[in-house]
Amino acid sequence: MAKGDLVEILVDAGSGAAREYTVEATRAGRTVEVRSSRTTVEVRELTRTGGVVRTARFIAPRVLAVVEHPSRDKGREPRKPATRPRAA
Repeated sequence: MAKGDLVEILVDAGSGAAREYTVEATRAGRTVEVRSSRTTVEVRELTRTGGVVRTARFIAPRVLAVVEHPSRDKGREPRKPATRPRAA
């Protein structure tokens, strides 16, 4: 994944509510990496050299969905994330 890549994470916030978090590769040369294990889901924004810029960690049983939106390819129309109402 490269600049413009976007990862959306939907997490169960309890009592029927869900929260949406977004991690995006914001500069040239940055990438977004998703790691998951039995207990956690970790989304990291990395530099070209592998340095971590920021990290988002979630408890795996609470994660409802992880959606990766790759950056636009040359000659293709850019992808836009689906818009849906957010839970209050």
